[in-house]
Amino acid sequence: MGRKWNNIKEKKASKDANTSRIYARFGREIYVVAKQGEPDPESNRALKVVLERAKTYNVPKAIIDRALEKAKGNSDETYDELRYEGFGPNGSMIIVDALTNNVNRTASEVRAAFSKNGGSLGVSGSVSYMFDSTSVIGLVGKSAEEVLEILMEADVDARDILEEDEAVIVYAEPDQFHAVQEALKTAGVTEFTVAELTMLPQNYVAIPEDSQAQFEKLIDVLEDLEDVQQVYHNVDSEE
Repeated sequence: MGRKWNNIKEKKASKDANTSRIYARFGREIYVVAKQGEPDPESNRALKVVLERAKTYNVPKAIIDRALEKAKGNSDETYDELRYEGFGPNGSMIIVDALTNNVNRTASEVRAAFSKNGGSLGVSGSVSYMFDSTSVIGLVGKSAEEVLEILMEADVDARDILEEDEAVIVYAEPDQFHAVQEALKTAGVTEFTVAELTMLPQNYVAIPEDSQAQFEKLIDVLEDLEDVQQVYHNVDSEE
């Protein structure tokens, strides 16, 4: 199951930090989640999860505070949560999650990204059934055996616990995200290298060398779209 999550996160954060896209995306997500419930993480579990995720990407406090204040105010700005599913080269499968205040614009941009870069947009459910929604939480300083013992003592379930690149990565159900973190914090863990809610493919595919550049461009174009929050795929990109 392991996909070298620390390397993936660092690569993505490095790419996004250059244009502050990751900050804008977290700001948008924090606003939406806070607006849907309460702008207080102690009473809004979904907001607490988003803030924990933002912490691992070093999102500035000013960005977070601005989003929370906007949610507390009288802003009538609304966003729709959208999911697009499609296909890339060599049978690759792609999921695109977006938050948008203009559904027509987002649909047009996502469709164009697929069609102009060797992909095709599918119908709802055509891809997502091959992925599992998963909590991915990483830490250093403890062994996989120690983490397993901590979670067992706290009566917290995990799908898998693996050692990857000198870190321990916990894979768990989405609703166990907070429970895993709290158990580890209680055991003395103060920092997480990864804290994500993601879509993990059940199977991976390899892209032929002559199609790799096209696939990478498709993913880059999708990730560059302003309304896109996350892009998931089933291509084995481990080096």
